[in-house]
Amino acid sequence: MVVDQNFLKVKRTLVTIFLFTLFINYSFADNLKFKKIVNLKGPWGSTFINDTELLITEKSGEIKLIDLNTKKISSVNHNLNYLEHGQGGLLDILYKDDFVYISYTENRGNWKTSTSIARSKFNEKDLIFKNIFQANPPIDSGYHFGSRLAIKDGYLFASAGERGQGMIAQDPTKHPGSIIRINIDGSIPKDNPKFQGKSDWLPEIYQIGIRNPQGLTLSPFDEKIYMSNHGARGGDWFGEAKKGENYGWKILGWGGTNYSGIPIGPKWKPGFTKAIQYWVPSIATSAITIYKGKEFSEWNGHALITSLKDKSLRKLIFDDLSNVKEEIIFKNKIGRIRDIQVHPDNGKVYFLGEDALWLMEKN
Repeated sequence: MVVDQNFLKVKRTLVTIFLFTLFINYSFADNLKFKKIVNLKGPWGSTFINDTELLITEKSGEIKLIDLNTKKISSVNHNLNYLEHGQGGLLDILYKDDFVYISYTENRGNWKTSTSIARSKFNEKDLIFKNIFQANPPIDSGYHFGSRLAIKDGYLFASAGERGQGMIAQDPTKHPGSIIRINIDGSIPKDNPKFQGKSDWLPEIYQIGIRNPQGLTLSPFDEKIYMSNHGARGGDWFGEAKKGENYGWKILGWGGTNYSGIPIGPKWKPGFTKAIQYWVPSIATSAITIYKGKEFSEWNGHALITSLKDKSLRKLIFDDLSNVKEEIIFKNKIGRIRDIQVHPDNGKVYFLGEDALWLMEKN
């Protein structure tokens, strides 16, 4: 009888916790307001030019300038030699100090492509890009290009996916499956790993062992570069970009398996970079940001993680790495989420969905 009473107490406690958690999640989501700003076609990357204009890429090859006040959409001409192939096309875009940086699937001939980066002086009508990086070798694959961009102290960080080639991510003589660090003009920093004990690494490589990294951001709080990465069947993660280190793909499986169900490897083992948070099963992590703003000031310093597969926005409090706290802010409000931007003045949050630009603010 004592056992039965204890069981009932535990059961009631668990039910109460579940209902409380459910209430918190739904009540918070109810305090959010979502507004579709403009319709788009397969948008991928976005960047604020100023407080009222947003520059976006569409995977199919369009660059568009959006006026948030008037909702006017202007097409911007460009000269990129891109190829829309599978997951590839025009990818991330970043505005900084009157220059525009873009990552894209470059057509290298005979269906071979690379994750490449170009930059142009900003012009609202024509962007004349010049390549500053190519991921070599070019590969005939429509998978796993990455790719996000972040700038810190005159360095351009970029994520380059492993193109579905698995163990290529462990080969530092090839770019796919790595984090790249170059100067903003395309030249190579003299303190990259190649020049500090990793003589066999390509000079642009900052970190290896990455699979398909579609999130990369600079934290305005600790000045670190953070990233998110797709696992295979499970094993998505959020972590820090660390110089000269190795996240372990495809030696490690990060908790996931191959799509066939065959195991890949351990979640983590010593000698490899350990992620801050893992997701099994996969949520298909996409773009990320470290929130700083007025609208959701209680989130300042927290990571916002967008998802494609479960169409969610998740918030991580990760100041204590031994006790990372995760909260689902919403699910299934705007579909698959490709990108996230925080307004530089008011702190409201903008998302790229599958076919639109969305605004999230408080009710």
